[in-house]
Amino acid sequence: CDITFGTNNEFGFDYLRDNMALSPSDLVQRKHYYAIVDEVDSVLIDDARTPLIISGPVARGDDQMFNEYRPNVEKVVAAQRKLVTQMLTDAKAKLASDDKETRKAGALELFRSFKGLPKNGALIKFLSQEGMKNILLETEGYYLQDNSREMPKATEPLYFVIDEKNRSVELTDKGIDMLTGTSADPDFFVLPDIAAQLSEAETIADAAERQQKKDELMQNYAVKAERVHTVTQLLKAYTLFEKDVEYVIDDNKIKIVDEQTGRIMEGRRYSDGLHQAIEAKEGVKVEAATQTFATITLQNYFRMYHKLAGMTGTAETEAGELWDIYKLDVVTIPTNRPVARIDMNDRVYKTKKEKYAAVIDEIVKLREEGRPVLVGTTSVEISELLKRMLDMRRIPCQVLNAKLHQKEADIVAQAGKTGTVTIATNMAGRGTDIKLPDEVKKAGGLAIIGTERHESRRVDRQLRGRSGRQGDPGSSVFYVSFEDTLMRLFATDHVTKVLDRLGLKEGEMIESGMVTRAIEKAQKRVEENNFGIRKRLLEYDDVMNKQRTYIYSRRHHALLGERIGIDIANMFYDYIENLITTYDSPAAFGDLSLELFKTLTIEAPFTEEEFRSMSKEEAIDRVHQAAIEAFDRKNDRIREVAMPVIKDCVENRGLNSMILVPITDGKRVFSLPVNIIDAYNSDGRAIVKEWHKAIMLVSIDELWKEHLRELDQLKQSVQNVSYEQKDPLVIYKVESFHLFENMLNNLNVKVISALMRGQLYIQQRPAQQQPEGAPQQAPQPEVQRAMPESHRQASNYRESRGNLPGEAEQRAAAASSHGEQQRPMPVKAGPKIGRNDLCPCGSGKKYKNCHGQGL
Repeated sequence: CDITFGTNNEFGFDYLRDNMALSPSDLVQRKHYYAIVDEVDSVLIDDARTPLIISGPVARGDDQMFNEYRPNVEKVVAAQRKLVTQMLTDAKAKLASDDKETRKAGALELFRSFKGLPKNGALIKFLSQEGMKNILLETEGYYLQDNSREMPKATEPLYFVIDEKNRSVELTDKGIDMLTGTSADPDFFVLPDIAAQLSEAETIADAAERQQKKDELMQNYAVKAERVHTVTQLLKAYTLFEKDVEYVIDDNKIKIVDEQTGRIMEGRRYSDGLHQAIEAKEGVKVEAATQTFATITLQNYFRMYHKLAGMTGTAETEAGELWDIYKLDVVTIPTNRPVARIDMNDRVYKTKKEKYAAVIDEIVKLREEGRPVLVGTTSVEISELLKRMLDMRRIPCQVLNAKLHQKEADIVAQAGKTGTVTIATNMAGRGTDIKLPDEVKKAGGLAIIGTERHESRRVDRQLRGRSGRQGDPGSSVFYVSFEDTLMRLFATDHVTKVLDRLGLKEGEMIESGMVTRAIEKAQKRVEENNFGIRKRLLEYDDVMNKQRTYIYSRRHHALLGERIGIDIANMFYDYIENLITTYDSPAAFGDLSLELFKTLTIEAPFTEEEFRSMSKEEAIDRVHQAAIEAFDRKNDRIREVAMPVIKDCVENRGLNSMILVPITDGKRVFSLPVNIIDAYNSDGRAIVKEWHKAIMLVSIDELWKEHLRELDQLKQSVQNVSYEQKDPLVIYKVESFHLFENMLNNLNVKVISALMRGQLYIQQRPAQQQPEGAPQQAPQPEVQRAMPESHRQASNYRESRGNLPGEAEQRAAAASSHGEQQRPMPVKAGPKIGRNDLCPCGSGKKYKNCHGQGL
């Protein structure tokens, strides 16, 4: 039996393999002194609706149910589509009637079809007809009054209800029944009332049976929660996210398109399983699930900088938010030369079909004048549609969208040539300047055509700003239809009534300053709504930010080794103080003694009679002193066992590099990187310090990840208190504080318990046979060059699932309190396991894909 150290030539750390920075050299950010941000409005305003997330793999991340439940969801979506089509047909017939009650029933059918599939093309086309949008808005207003009291009556025939503005989907009872299908469990996709079930379980007299019942209820709830979550995300993928609009398929992978710039967001994924749901929908490989390691909003990240500044051409409309959130003033710098561009009023059509036909006609006219044309679209789908329409007219064009973003600099550079037609998704951030030859300037300059108004006025201004630069001539105009997303979702009743009153006929156009101003007001409403979303997100993140700052400072101390001894001493004291406070009555002495033995592995440093008579402060001091003395003995024992090996390696073998020292807490084995010279010169204290750092890092990261998950669930659950006329943010602050307190208590227990059980990992090795009569040699320490791949995989598995087959005896030896050499125990041989048999560990995987890897 001997201790085996390893060199770090070919393998890294087996603990924390998928976690955050493990050493100061892994840190990638400098101190946050100052930041200068290009396109500052795009970064600090548009992107700020989505928090920054660092995620990583989870155990059993491949065990997902998206492909399993996709057929169920497709069946429900198909049924809803058929139902909505019939409802829309009935609505058209009834709304054409002169009978008041019949028209009222038709309005209800129209509203139901809108709640069922708001992106249905036939519905959008029908709503563009005179008066239909107003009928829908009036019906919606009726069912939204009194906290939507009558809404269930309207949505009862549907399978699910869609809220397009808030991007949410909710199954109805009818939809749940169809999802369940022929399943024997009618509540297969229904979350149980866990609180009521747990309360009922409390009535069970037998403690063991009561706990078993609670465990079964919690397990059942966890399984059903994952099932319901999977189905909900699949429904969102099928109904709210469209290919070539929100995402594209590139190299058989789902890639997100930035709605502001039109570029692919490499490396970004939708969170909370939504990306996997879209992958299942499109039939590409469903990637493994991830979990959040760290998260922060962009607002709080940039507020970490002492000085912050930025540049953009379109920040004036967001001056209020930039001051409220970042305390940044907006200074408008006049243009170098007067702007000669002509900005025309919007041209409004009834349908998208008419609008796009008008756009093509305008392009043909401008080309004949010798002017280059830049056409701005809001999605990849529209840009490709316009290209096909131009191809039919035999007009050559260049397309710049998320699928061709690699060529954007070349395409934009050529956009100013005579007769050139360039179709581009949102132009934010396209930094290449468009140069105009003299003949183009004489013809009127670059012509900008916007095919749709964006939600943000800034994005429209960025498109307009591509023309008329440095005093060049140019023009810009936007084409709008009743079927555009902005008009459907955010246009006011006044706008729709005015447009109805004007009585547009097929192919007719409205070009009016009043309409343009009304559309800009709709954009302003959207901007205010988005500002509210960002501000609310920041208010929630401010609560987490205080907790994040505390945890990150603790982790930073552990990472650098600064004051780690002080932090550990404080953890001992906090845990003991909490323990004595919990068991402060004389009758609780037995429970107190048991907890001291379980966590601190010490006996109570006083008798029951002494405990009865001493104060709480004296009891805390006595226990704390005993715990620190035991802790010091554990550390001295590690040094005592390790130093003979260290001395032999340095003095006899001449090693002077990094080594990996195996230390176990009785459950896991940590390969700690230690500089052998530092360990030698410090008499082994460097090994002890690395051990303390390792336990602090792994414990902080594990509990913080779990805490982030709980906070995310809390944020969703507290929204329901709004029905009780309470502010969800206030409840979130209170409950998150309690969760944080529990996390800190668990952190203290986890770290202290591991440190009090720490010792060098002793490997059991069979004695080598020697010739009879030969002198017996003492076992010698050995330095390994590398760990075999199969051993590495086993170490990773050990981290997440416990002991490997045949390891129990080694662990028993390693976990002995004094590190004494143990006599090898006999191992009972089990049945032979085939490579394609199920692994006996219970993972559900084949043996060759689980414990049998590398064998």
